[in-house]
Amino acid sequence: MNGIVFICGANDFHAMDKYWLTAKFVSPGKVLLLTDSIEYVGLPRLIADDFPVHRLFIIDKFVLKRQSSLGNIWRNVVKLLFIPIQLFYLKKFYKRHPNYIFHAIPMYYMILCYLAKIPFVGTPQGSEILVRAFKSVFYRKMAVNALRAAKHVVVDSLNMQSRVYELSGVRASLIKNGFDTKDILKNTGDQISRNVVLSVRGINPLYRIDEILKARVASGIDIPISFVYPAAEEDYKKQLTKDFINADSDLGRLSKPELYTVMKNTLLAISIPASDSSPRSVYECIFAGAIVAATYSRYMDELPVCMRERIYIVDIDDEKWFDKAIEFAKKTIKKPFQPSEAALEMCDQERTIKKVIEKVYYINNTNIIENIA
Repeated sequence: MNGIVFICGANDFHAMDKYWLTAKFVSPGKVLLLTDSIEYVGLPRLIADDFPVHRLFIIDKFVLKRQSSLGNIWRNVVKLLFIPIQLFYLKKFYKRHPNYIFHAIPMYYMILCYLAKIPFVGTPQGSEILVRAFKSVFYRKMAVNALRAAKHVVVDSLNMQSRVYELSGVRASLIKNGFDTKDILKNTGDQISRNVVLSVRGINPLYRIDEILKARVASGIDIPISFVYPAAEEDYKKQLTKDFINADSDLGRLSKPELYTVMKNTLLAISIPASDSSPRSVYECIFAGAIVAATYSRYMDELPVCMRERIYIVDIDDEKWFDKAIEFAKKTIKKPFQPSEAALEMCDQERTIKKVIEKVYYINNTNIIENIA
């Protein structure tokens, strides 16, 4: 085994996060990036112009220049149309790197690897398994084939694990997406003085940001909300502006240090998606000392007590849930967050990446693994 190839979009925040984390703990030059897309409409690039990236056929100039539901549909059409040429590029690249482990993120790249008949590890996104696979027969068939073709499938929640097995009979490995717990636990500040209400998920219909704003209106109290998000669907965002107030803060995509600074000043973080797998941003908020208001999802049952007790479970049909969540946060915030050993085992990036490297990539060579205690 010579190294690891991440095949994913270089504009995909979640996939690139996995790439950077792996590259941090594996010897320099042993983790490669193979992509078909570098730009993301309306947002800065995730990689610099001189970043050492390996290319499939780059589709960026063929997609629409604004992010919208139509733009997302067209992007998917473009990806489908270019599958034959991507397979040509992928097979050619694999011939030059036959001894590398290919890690495909998310499902589209798993399907490419399956069609190219190359060995790969796969990580599907939550919505691909929990939602899309049950909406389209064609998509489900392709997803099942890709899941069965993978040498290893990695998921981040029991819900995903059980759905993958239900769909394909594949027993996926459950490993959470870790983060730098040492950094986020530093200088969490005075718990009582926190006053930020934070929306921590993407601006698109899945995350029901409109319901957050509707609940604030129903509360009758104009509490400012700060919005941080990796990406925003422009049409949906425009629909939301009627319920914005002047004191709201549209922060967009932040660097990790900037994001953690905001989280460490947050009283209440809100996450109420229509479906969810294992939201790392929720865990980060908890480690930063904030309280979280979230609709029930199965991942909550997996959390250690120290994390679960800082979550207010939202009943979306209760018009007063926003008020109740604020009240819960003001009471609960008085107790500083102290992570248990179970919480650290679940969330600390050094522990989670070690599990991936040893249990999924099967790397135990200390000449390849670096920086892991």
